[in-house]
Amino acid sequence: MRRYLFTALGAAIIMASGIAKAATPLVDVNWVVANHGKPGVIILDVRGKLGGANKATFLRGHIPGAVWSNYLKDGWRIKDKNGTVGQMPPVEKLEKLIGGLGIGNSDHVVVVPVGGKALDVGTATRVYWTFKILGHDKVSILNGGMKAYLSKKDPKTKKPINPLEKGASVPKAKSFKATLRPGMLASKAEVQKASSSGGILVDNRPHNQFLGINRHGKSKRNGTIPNSKNLPENWMTKNGGGTFRDQSELTKLYKLAGVPQSGEQINFCNTGHWASLGWFASSEIMGNTNAKLYDGSMVEWSADKTLPIQSALAK
Repeated sequence: MRRYLFTALGAAIIMASGIAKAATPLVDVNWVVANHGKPGVIILDVRGKLGGANKATFLRGHIPGAVWSNYLKDGWRIKDKNGTVGQMPPVEKLEKLIGGLGIGNSDHVVVVPVGGKALDVGTATRVYWTFKILGHDKVSILNGGMKAYLSKKDPKTKKPINPLEKGASVPKAKSFKATLRPGMLASKAEVQKASSSGGILVDNRPHNQFLGINRHGKSKRNGTIPNSKNLPENWMTKNGGGTFRDQSELTKLYKLAGVPQSGEQINFCNTGHWASLGWFASSEIMGNTNAKLYDGSMVEWSADKTLPIQSALAK
């Protein structure tokens, strides 16, 4: 009996250490197939409108045991008192949201987007960034998203080989307590200082918005923050799809854009969504722990008429 207990304990330790060891920023389909359903592993399905999906998509088929959250409506981002959209909510609201999804502090969360294009992958990177700023390091993204999970098919039936579950998921609420890392978030004042003193500002919007040719619907003025570098969000993924580029490819693109691979860096876009892709690439793939995200981004910056704007079409 004693020998059995030691064996069981050893197996549990090995299993737990295996999961912990695999808590890398990106996991692949094989990892998910091997680990979903294990104690302490939570599959967080965030497929939604930005990827052409919705809750019905989840109900028709998802990774067994997964929980679903509506990125645009559940409170991952809010409009602040100044009317700036896409902002990080108060910590206590995020604690309630995350705990309500059945996620506790000891759980390893795997975030699953649609995986069709960079825009919807931004849903996963923004949620990932949220966990990180709340002090939760046991979080990963399924590289390639659900599209990758469903890609392997039986040659005869043409149906996905990897297991699927249908119907709703009702998670049992847990307690989630944050340990905020304010250094991951850049303020407007920090951005002003970086812009005027040679700091590294990275605009992760499409090039046409960076130049000031077009602008986001909530942005008041065309253009970008002066002295910024442009590194479009769809450069972070292969062919602008749902799979991240590796470090060697990103290194070449960073050099092409004139963006250093280390040192203080502030990523921004319009509302902090695309910027989370840039932050993820810099911090989690390139290893730049000094990368930050400017949550207010161009919607906040352009609304302040006292702040300068750089535009290719400026008169």
